[in-house]
Amino acid sequence: MTALSSKESLEWHISGMDCAACARKIQTAVERLPGVSGVEITLMNERLRLILAPDITAADQVERAVQSLGYGIAAPTPASQDQHGHDHTPHSQPAKQTEPRWYQTAKARLVFFTGILLAASQIATWTVLADHAVWAFALACLVGLLPVARKALAALRAGMPFTIEMLMTIAATGALFIGEAQEAALVVFLFAVGELLEGVATNMARDGIRALAKLVPATALLEHDGHSHEVAAETLRPGQIIQVRPGDRLAVDGEIVSGTSGIDESAVTGESIPVTKGPGAAVLAGTINTEAVLRVRVVKASADSTLARIAQMVADAEAARAPTERFIDRFSRWYMPAIVGVAVLVALLPPLAMGADWDTWTYRALALLLIGCPCALVISVPAAIAAALSTGARHGLLIKGGAVIEAMANLHTVALDKTGTLTEGRPVLTDTLPADGTPAATLLQLAATVEAGSTHPLAKAILAQAKADGLTLLPNSDARAHPGKGVEARIDGALVQVSVADAAVPAVAQLQSEGKTVVQVTRDGVSLGLLALRDEPRAEAAEALAQLAGLGLETVMLTGDNLGSATVAANRLGIRAQAGLLPEGKIAAIQKLAAEGGVMMVGDGINDAPALRQASVGVAMGAGTDVALETADAAILRNKLTDLPAMIRLSRAAMANIRQNVAVALGLKAVFLVTSVLGLTGLWIAVLADTGATVLVTLNAMRLLARDPRKAG
Repeated sequence: MTALSSKESLEWHISGMDCAACARKIQTAVERLPGVSGVEITLMNERLRLILAPDITAADQVERAVQSLGYGIAAPTPASQDQHGHDHTPHSQPAKQTEPRWYQTAKARLVFFTGILLAASQIATWTVLADHAVWAFALACLVGLLPVARKALAALRAGMPFTIEMLMTIAATGALFIGEAQEAALVVFLFAVGELLEGVATNMARDGIRALAKLVPATALLEHDGHSHEVAAETLRPGQIIQVRPGDRLAVDGEIVSGTSGIDESAVTGESIPVTKGPGAAVLAGTINTEAVLRVRVVKASADSTLARIAQMVADAEAARAPTERFIDRFSRWYMPAIVGVAVLVALLPPLAMGADWDTWTYRALALLLIGCPCALVISVPAAIAAALSTGARHGLLIKGGAVIEAMANLHTVALDKTGTLTEGRPVLTDTLPADGTPAATLLQLAATVEAGSTHPLAKAILAQAKADGLTLLPNSDARAHPGKGVEARIDGALVQVSVADAAVPAVAQLQSEGKTVVQVTRDGVSLGLLALRDEPRAEAAEALAQLAGLGLETVMLTGDNLGSATVAANRLGIRAQAGLLPEGKIAAIQKLAAEGGVMMVGDGINDAPALRQASVGVAMGAGTDVALETADAAILRNKLTDLPAMIRLSRAAMANIRQNVAVALGLKAVFLVTSVLGLTGLWIAVLADTGATVLVTLNAMRLLARDPRKAG
């Protein structure tokens, strides 16, 4: 048995894939190789990833298997995995050559050449060579059929007898044998045209994903020894200082060292209005400096920037297939063999059972074969999903896969955290109520010291007030947090705790009735006093909730805050609330809501992680933060609640698009299945029905690229 340590994860760029059937052929061929496992191939990202045991199968054997099917493959890129199976592939894409224009491809050359031969053959029928035109048509057919037959035989050797290339080869060859050379040549030509159009349409769909990567400039101005010079962006390392001139895009994530300017973040968050930023502010790769020269300290390498990771996540999201896509994939696996079986029956039964004409029913069976390719059906889902993911990313809506889109389109309830989600997440300290004998400054200083390591909005408010009052943090040890309850640390040997105050205390109840959150500070169990804080609702929260209601969704606030504060905030926003929930309480609430239908949980991506995972769809609020990108199924990068209904509208539009595509694909197949059997349509119409449907559903999916999800309708 091969040791796990001898295996390596590799990734290749594949060229020439135009539909999901292409991806399936490559996957099937590669999976048959010994020592290969974990095969994952994505059509829109043109990527093949697998785990290989090199002492059993070499990487070049994988490449030869792919090339034998007629596809291009670039040199592999290593991709390591940890013991939990998490991928750590470098975010840069595998090296590949610039994509050729459509008219520079082998498929285009085949179309032009076979088209010329077909035209010459047709002209021959109008001249003295009319009696010999059949040979010209046969030549045109064979020339166009040769590369198709070569692919069919390669697939057959790889264990795939039922491919569109095989069906086309049988149909065209059969047409030649029954004396239909002219139609055979026309069928081969139309098939070549259809293949070319499929490639053009699929590449146009891929452009949406490629556009994300192109937003990052290839170079940057690096400061060095008192001057600046241009360097490749990929060579920048954390800690270096770059200059960003007005009009320049940032090449990396960084922090402004000096200068103040407006930053256009529309490429990352979808926010169209520039945000003024100065020293200490974080700036993201792909954003544009609009006003003044900035000096920026590099925080992350180019390949690890927020935008690069968003582009990679959108590309990787194709692997998270929607249930509808998985069903169609299973359906397509038996559809083609079933059609081949029906075609055989059509060719044999009428002549044998009723003495019908062999040529007539053979012709109809051949036409039926061309209905057997499920390309249009199989591409209908991934094309729409890829377009929706790309559109979402352009508008600051990060959705991690088709499964998330489908779940989001079938929601019943949206549950939202209060602090940092429905509210600004920037509470301020409103009341300091020390116990007798405790100075107010001491109360605040102790609370700030304990909260120093926390990222919770309440902790930040306490620390901000302590800093404003000029208080310094005290030495401490054994700091720890108890999610939903509070934090503690040892100061001068005493255990100081900051925890949720008891609502039964009259002073606490009064503060809570004013919509304030109250915490109690204790030292070795003795109360030192109370701190009250209040967080205002987001300006757009009421509008977002109204839009969710307009989409027919129930909304509920799930918060660990006290009932008084939650009730005040809920009444202002017109939403029902469940308060005083610990993390396990939020999980239980989501489980109960799930009995009514799909549940979306919206939180800050940190304290709400368990609830985000429990919900049908977890959405993190965050302007491009690591937590927002990694924690949940989706993230709202612009940090605007109105983007939540926009994300749901986009998901519903994607699923509607998929239903349209499936209806077109199956409808055309059904119609021409019947007409082919009845002899109402011939071979060339059958080819148009197949390739035309594939192009049609791809173009329909591309309509999502032009959609603005923030607009209703």
